[in-house]
Amino acid sequence: MAVSLDKKPQMMKPLTAANKLGIYLPAAPEEFRSGPISRAELDELRTNPPQWLTDLRRTGPFPRDVVARKLGISNSGLTRAGVPDALTADESAAFLADPPDWLIRERESYAAVRAEEERVQAKEAERRAATNRPAKGR
Repeated sequence: MAVSLDKKPQMMKPLTAANKLGIYLPAAPEEFRSGPISRAELDELRTNPPQWLTDLRRTGPFPRDVVARKLGISNSGLTRAGVPDALTADESAAFLADPPDWLIRERESYAAVRAEEERVQAKEAERRAATNRPAKGR
């Protein structure tokens, strides 16, 4: 079977490309939002980011998952607190400089969840080590 060298470039939606770049799509320029982006274009944006991409990565607004990671809480914690979908770097810094009560509570909750996940993983690893069954190929 012959392989064609004239492959069509793999295209992705602007939302997918924005997620891969870690930017908030509505803040991107219209030319980025308006049409599909090829893998080659995405790679070019990663290696040689234009000024607008550099500015978005530095000052935001950032997507919800990036904001949650910066604040040290879950996406659900942002929702419970009524935080809008995107925050700029200055807005995130203001929350970190003077954390409101909800942020302190959510950080404690998130830390407890992470500790429980680690405990369960350790227990599972200990259980596997105690058996004579080979490890699953995960």
